[in-house]
Amino acid sequence: MAKLTKAQREWRPGMPKKRRSTKVMFASTVLLLEAFVMFFATLAVFGLRRAEFPPALILGVGIGLSVVMIVACAFLSKAWGVGLGWILQLILILTGIFEPAMFLVGALFALAWWYGIRTGIRLDREAGQRAREQAEWEAARPDQAAGPDQQPQAT
Repeated sequence: MAKLTKAQREWRPGMPKKRRSTKVMFASTVLLLEAFVMFFATLAVFGLRRAEFPPALILGVGIGLSVVMIVACAFLSKAWGVGLGWILQLILILTGIFEPAMFLVGALFALAWWYGIRTGIRLDREAGQRAREQAEWEAARPDQAAGPDQQPQAT
């Protein structure tokens, strides 16, 4: 039998589900897309510049950066995770030194990163406010608040 996670062991019926951060979801999406782009850019540089740079170096650095972008998704909920993401944006832009098209691609992804972080923070703030207002409303009107297992009362 599989081992239960901490969240599964602590779960009790009626517990509200923990809300996922929209900022983390947006940032993870951008980083994962960048990892794919980094992988394909690595293949492009490998094909075009194999004579200028050692192939093992090209593949090692490119695939390594792709893996770092994927692993960075796990740290986005930490205080320093977004900072790591900004560093990866800068690195992606700087890959334009080896393939000039990456200057544009990196800048566009940095713009998407900025927009995702900014919009995610705003949406998380709005969702938190809605949750607080909903909790206040349900506390003020316990007879009108229908849970998932209850039927609304007929008036």
